[in-house]
Amino acid sequence: MKKAFALMLALCMTFSFASALAEQYTLKIGHAQGDTHVRHVSLLAFEKMVEEKTNGGIQVELFPNGALGTEKEMLEMVTMGTLEGMRGGQLDFLPELYIFTLPFLCENQEQASALLSSDIAKKITETSVKDNMLILGLGNAGGFRHFSNNVRLIKTPADMAGLKMRTPTGYDTIDRTFKALGASTVAIPYAELYMALKTGVVDGQENPATNVESMKFFEVQKYFTMVGYQFHPDPFYVNLDWFNALPEDFQQIVRDGATEMMKVNDQSIADAEAKAIKIIQESAEVYYPTPEELQAFKDAVQIVYTEYVAEGKVTQENLDAMMELINSAGN
Repeated sequence: MKKAFALMLALCMTFSFASALAEQYTLKIGHAQGDTHVRHVSLLAFEKMVEEKTNGGIQVELFPNGALGTEKEMLEMVTMGTLEGMRGGQLDFLPELYIFTLPFLCENQEQASALLSSDIAKKITETSVKDNMLILGLGNAGGFRHFSNNVRLIKTPADMAGLKMRTPTGYDTIDRTFKALGASTVAIPYAELYMALKTGVVDGQENPATNVESMKFFEVQKYFTMVGYQFHPDPFYVNLDWFNALPEDFQQIVRDGATEMMKVNDQSIADAEAKAIKIIQESAEVYYPTPEELQAFKDAVQIVYTEYVAEGKVTQENLDAMMELINSAGN
């Protein structure tokens, strides 16, 4: 009798152990930023939260610094299922997200966070369930973006004339913004930007201070203008088959973790940006435009809004709704 009970107990333990093993899931997440960047800091918070709440049922593995390839390559890997997740500004997958990158759309982080967590944003990301991927959250990709170059200090739109500026691949709003300001543009992958600046392939670039510090662009740029003309959504993509294979409680934990991750991301930007600017100032000249100078930049790029409405990239109704939400978030 005792032997039978012991055998039954052993079988139950074996079954429980096997069940536990069956509930082990791996979530590999790649991104292009360094391991001190706010994106990685927030991913570390996500990793801790998800692993704790699933009791280790989901093991999160992070791959920063473009270790798994470019953002486009990583997104393709997510589509194929060879990578479970990635974060980054590869927006071609869901072009509707580009409306959030219109120049001078938001003035501060509070407005940007309110927009990215709004029903407007949720409605857009709900359409992301395609190509075997879905977007679980949107954050701010490192903060507001500024201009830098090696030719002259930029104080007015006229100072942009004739400069050869790098643009990220696919970012139509950046290309149109620079051209409205009189600059020419060259699309260069993020991972190749440092050498392009160092060797003079382009005169300048635009990025948040956190990106500039993380990628050490300040080593190869002389002049920075803190114009804060744009921010980028930072989508968290996951493979749909992987997500659907999770138990429902694990799915909810991952969703909740993604929401909290983006809060950590956005809350960390102010401190990270201040530290980054301090480092940049040690190697380059940093200029803050006056309110009048900023208005001149805003006036010069209104053509981008006009073109987007005329071409049907955004309706005037949706644009008005966005502006109402942004203005209600505070100035």
